[in-house]
Amino acid sequence: MSEGAADHAVVRKLALGSPLQRLFGRGRHPLRLLGVPRDHVGGDKARGEALLAGKFIRGSDVIDLEELDFARVGLRGALAEELQSFSWLRDLSAAAARERGARFAEGIAGRWLIAHGTKIDEAWRPDLWGMRVLYWTAYAPYILSSNDSGYRSALLNTLARGARHLDANADKADPGLPRITAWAGLVAAGLLLQGGLARVARGEAGLVRALASAQSEDGGLLSRSPTEQLQLVDRLGLLRAAYFAAKQALPDTLESAAAAALSALHGVIMGDGALSSWQGGNPGKPERISGLIEGCGLRARPLRNAKGWGYQRLSALGTVLVMDAAPPPPPKMARAGSASTLAFELSDGRQRLVINCGGPGDQPTLLAPELVAALRTTAAHSTLTLADSNSTAILPDNSLGKGVEEVPVSRSDDDDCSRIEASHDGYVRGYGLGHARALSLGNDGKELRGLDRLQPKGRKKIKEAVPLAVRFHLAPDVEATPTADGMGAILRSPHAPAWNFRCRGAQLGIEESVMIDGAGQLVGTTQLVIVGETSSLGCEVGWQFRRSS
Repeated sequence: MSEGAADHAVVRKLALGSPLQRLFGRGRHPLRLLGVPRDHVGGDKARGEALLAGKFIRGSDVIDLEELDFARVGLRGALAEELQSFSWLRDLSAAAARERGARFAEGIAGRWLIAHGTKIDEAWRPDLWGMRVLYWTAYAPYILSSNDSGYRSALLNTLARGARHLDANADKADPGLPRITAWAGLVAAGLLLQGGLARVARGEAGLVRALASAQSEDGGLLSRSPTEQLQLVDRLGLLRAAYFAAKQALPDTLESAAAAALSALHGVIMGDGALSSWQGGNPGKPERISGLIEGCGLRARPLRNAKGWGYQRLSALGTVLVMDAAPPPPPKMARAGSASTLAFELSDGRQRLVINCGGPGDQPTLLAPELVAALRTTAAHSTLTLADSNSTAILPDNSLGKGVEEVPVSRSDDDDCSRIEASHDGYVRGYGLGHARALSLGNDGKELRGLDRLQPKGRKKIKEAVPLAVRFHLAPDVEATPTADGMGAILRSPHAPAWNFRCRGAQLGIEESVMIDGAGQLVGTTQLVIVGETSSLGCEVGWQFRRSS
């Protein structure tokens, strides 16, 4: 049987004596949508074409759709969760016009209804229902084009049951983005589903609470994950479209929260339009990020001095620097927080120069668990490490332990340059030393000066010299050539002039490194490593990046 014929068979099964038909009945007054939101964000055409070819792909995982059984797929991993959420409808729409796409999407939706529509099970998790509402309504032409009244009734009545389920369970979703997603879905259902307006006020109140508990005062998520921040902007953009479809005004509190979220996201985007790599994430795809930002319907300037979000941004004539100037995220808000305090990334135009190693984020990966854990260490970030240890402990269960608690930050901007001075206490408990980093970016964007200091702090006193290393991981297309005196390097790259690096106070080496690219793949690269020692009295290491023209 062909794929199209199989899809039609699923729809026929719904219409002819299926459990769903018996549950909903033919005599019930049919529900209808009051409006169809317009999703202004384009999907991934390649993924959509793979869907049409029967393959659901994300990262290293693949689900064969030919004999898809949602009950068997369950929620085993990120790929299964994405399939259950129906966010793939966006990719399908990028690859297929309505007629062809609807035949495919209705077949998949029919299989979901058979597996999960008649009972409340794991697929009814509140955040998944929130996603389902947002995408089922935005892509109604792809899942509600069928002339089969049994199928249409089953889907719309299940959507209504999902809204009632969210009404009772949205606050049971995990804190952070999952809870925000659940409440956003309830609001969208109230706006768009016949008879749901009574839920809108309750949904808005719940969403405001969820945002207040998950966002810092400047709009960044407490998980401090740029990848999750991108998803937050996307969810709020879809909700905004639901308000417009219902001819309702977005409340000022939600409009402000969405604009702040976008501003925080802009603050961690590098010159190539992709994300800086923090909290186990990677750059992502610039075209997807720009499409999402353009399509969300909001406009905001990059957040530069983000005390709550925790990322400081310096920029001058195309040179961009993003620095982690805060403790790692709270364990309850982060799946995979990293020991990255005081690290930075640097780009010149669209050319990345200094990076962090990054990680797979929420993508399925074939990377060994030991490597994924190593990518979260301090040494995998462009900052100072002491005795090859982490500034915040990473425990065997992958949670974060003791370490950085306080990160005082001062910043100044004048006609000559922008300066950031920050310090952390992550090495005080073990070594009696605090790490302070000062950065200064000239207003012509041509020179970055840095100074790393280890200063005595607390009662602990080390008795012997302890090794230190200041690492600058380089982008894969940056070639580093050492200078004859061993105290510098020339950095050449395809998309920017050469940069000269110099250091003092320790010896410079060039070593191998790795990074995780925007597709979640492991890529080899190099790193500049300043190595030295410190006593209990502390020390300082100065360095400089200067563009040659």
